[in-house]
Amino acid sequence: MFVQLTKEELNKEISKKAWYQTNNIIWMILFVYPLFSIVDFIFANNYWLQFFIARIITDLVILGLYSIFQRKNYNFRILLHISLFLISVTSALLCNIVDIGELNVYYLLFGAIFLFFNLQVFWEPINSVLQALLALVLLGIFFILFSQYNLETVLQNGGTVFFIIALVSCFVPGARYKIIERDVRSQLLITKSNEQLKEQNRDIAEKNNIIDAQYDELRKLDNHKNNFINIAGHDLKNLAGSIIMSNNMIKEEGYRLSADQTEFVGYIAESATKMQYLLNKLMDVKEIESPEMRFKLEVFDINSEVQHIFKGLTETAQMKNIHLIDEIQKTPINVNLDRVFAGQVFQNLLSNAIKFSQTNNNIKVVTSLQRQKFVFEIIDEGISIGQRELDDMFNKLNALTEASEHTENRVGLGLSIAKLMTQEMGGEISYRSDDHGNYFRVEFYVIN
Repeated sequence: MFVQLTKEELNKEISKKAWYQTNNIIWMILFVYPLFSIVDFIFANNYWLQFFIARIITDLVILGLYSIFQRKNYNFRILLHISLFLISVTSALLCNIVDIGELNVYYLLFGAIFLFFNLQVFWEPINSVLQALLALVLLGIFFILFSQYNLETVLQNGGTVFFIIALVSCFVPGARYKIIERDVRSQLLITKSNEQLKEQNRDIAEKNNIIDAQYDELRKLDNHKNNFINIAGHDLKNLAGSIIMSNNMIKEEGYRLSADQTEFVGYIAESATKMQYLLNKLMDVKEIESPEMRFKLEVFDINSEVQHIFKGLTETAQMKNIHLIDEIQKTPINVNLDRVFAGQVFQNLLSNAIKFSQTNNNIKVVTSLQRQKFVFEIIDEGISIGQRELDDMFNKLNALTEASEHTENRVGLGLSIAKLMTQEMGGEISYRSDDHGNYFRVEFYVIN
């Protein structure tokens, strides 16, 4: 987070600080300056009353100017220059009319006024230099007009001390101005940073409220989804039960069925059983909420399962004039997997290959044993689907609606599910699509 200050902002804050310091100086002058008459009464008894009146008049003039400058928001430097000039006139005059024995006192008093002023004032050092020069000019004028002593006497009786104090005090405002300006800048940066943090906190609070509202909405949608799954799953289980019961009734009349009809009845029975199994998994709330899928592992001949899937999709392929080439090994290869989910992997891959393939195309289904792994391959040498599109279908559970002249609308859910199931059961799945066609490969570890 970067906070930047404009020149106007900095000048405005410096002006506020300067007016604060100016207020302190003016009110200190108004209260303390008349008290200097006590010194006059002690050391210049002949003039104290006249100078007391002069100090009161000076206070009133400064107070009036102070009110005007504040109301009109004039430059504070002008007010300070006028105030110090009026005080300097009185002090310079006294330094040149009092007796020689009191010169030290009044020059020290004049120097103390300069030192106090420069210790309190907040302005550029050039202003203090101008006031010091102005004080020397006033002392020179009154020295010529009223002094009874020569210059050497004056310098020996306080003049030199005043000159040194006035000169040294002129260096104070420079350092003070830089320090206060740096403090003002730091405070302003801190203030702006705090304002930005407050604004960011408000934004974060608003976003958190939006997130909470969206979370509540998502939770409601999740509850609706679970209710829908429960209702749909329950109804589908009833339908699957009806299919199994009706199929069993047909099987009881098996003597009246042909060989092909008997085979189809077997397919129906097996498919309905698998559907019931998948529905039971779907309806199991613990399964749905679990971060990992649970499988019913069993030892079975995976070549036989692939052969069964192959036969079940042969008629579907023939409807598109697609020729399935059987290169499935007849030798049993045993694996320890979930039979239903493993079959679903092969079914999804082969059915999608048929769906995406072109009419009059050949699709080769090959199984083999390589390095203690069962390998299932689908080789389609027709027009390629496209590697990028396959990546989308395998890696996202979404629908690809892009259609072309040679392909149907492609749904990537089947391939995504096949990849998920394969990986969850400890297998590996790979694919490619290039100028040579489309290729799919699944590997599972076999058991000895």
